[in-house]
Amino acid sequence: MSAENQKIKVLFRHRFMEMGGVEKVILSIITHLNPEKFDITVCLNLNQGELRDEFPKHVKKLYLTDGREDFSKNPLIHKLQLIRRKIKLSRIQKDPKIYDRFLGNKKFDIEVAPSYSTFSSVINSTNTASRKLGWFHSEINVPKLQPLVPDILQNFPKFDHMIYCSQKIKDMMHQYYPDLKYPGESVVINAIPIEEIKRKAEEKIEPLPEGPVFVSVGRLHDRKGYHKLIDAHKKLIDEGFHHSIIIVGSGEEMQNLTAQISANNVQDTFILAGNRMNPYPYIKNADYFILSSESEAWPLVIAEALILQKPIIATDTGDVGIMIKDRETGYLINYDTNEMYAAMKTFLTNPELITKIRKNLKTIEDQFDNQKIFDAVEGILEDLYQKKNKLQE
Repeated sequence: MSAENQKIKVLFRHRFMEMGGVEKVILSIITHLNPEKFDITVCLNLNQGELRDEFPKHVKKLYLTDGREDFSKNPLIHKLQLIRRKIKLSRIQKDPKIYDRFLGNKKFDIEVAPSYSTFSSVINSTNTASRKLGWFHSEINVPKLQPLVPDILQNFPKFDHMIYCSQKIKDMMHQYYPDLKYPGESVVINAIPIEEIKRKAEEKIEPLPEGPVFVSVGRLHDRKGYHKLIDAHKKLIDEGFHHSIIIVGSGEEMQNLTAQISANNVQDTFILAGNRMNPYPYIKNADYFILSSESEAWPLVIAEALILQKPIIATDTGDVGIMIKDRETGYLINYDTNEMYAAMKTFLTNPELITKIRKNLKTIEDQFDNQKIFDAVEGILEDLYQKKNKLQE
């Protein structure tokens, strides 16, 4: 086989495939990379999450440890399995040669860290000849991220190239760390599977509650602001503004949010629906979409709600202000309980504004160009491969 015909061997290292924006981006990219050009392997730390079996057939999936889905239902055995898994992962992280054995000692041309969670494993790879590509999706100044920042900053300059999912994320990095030695950089926004979203949105689901329904889709994480949304909801209910809020997603805040919902006595109107493999019918059948996050980059879920032509209330974080025109295709607010309350009240009492937003959403699809995005990623991978070959000549 001649060198020209040889496929570029690409390894994506990722933590798990729980339902999230980064995981959807990974699936979208690897599904659309040309299989004639690229030989793609994904290696997960944990074979875990709703999306773990969603990889296309031409992509090879490996994993270091079993996911919770494969653990015992016996609580004691389950706990022991979690401890054993933690020890195993810790051993692999300390000795990258063990990781190599999982990969069958295959040498890859390019190794990709799709989020900061695998920056160090890509950078510490024993394959010093591979080109290293990082993807960054986070606002670097978010308080919760600060414990991880030293590690992120240490690894950043060691990459050969860094992709940011939004211009704002890139600008913030340079603003907060102007003296960091940056690798080559590109801004590539996330792709939107428009036809797939519209098709999946037609799936039948249980009837939603009567009256106006706001829906949100996201991991139950402190950063998503659902604790503030419960307070805003309670205030509206107490003032007699009947409506419901449904949150599609699960996560570590489930217990705290459930307790807060009970304490506020809104369990009939603030519904934690848990994870859904297909959240689109919930967006389609609700009246409005709401994003209450403290921080986001280029939130895929906003694009999905726009495609389904839902009037959106969203915190003006990351690139949300580029995706939504305030009072034209949605309604932008600050990360503040009173602003959430006021915006929802406006949506419930101002039909003229809602009519105007719905009308403007009819042509919203024009702002998404997927092919450009896939071409950009392919171009970056090919460029890295060529640089690798030049070095070896």
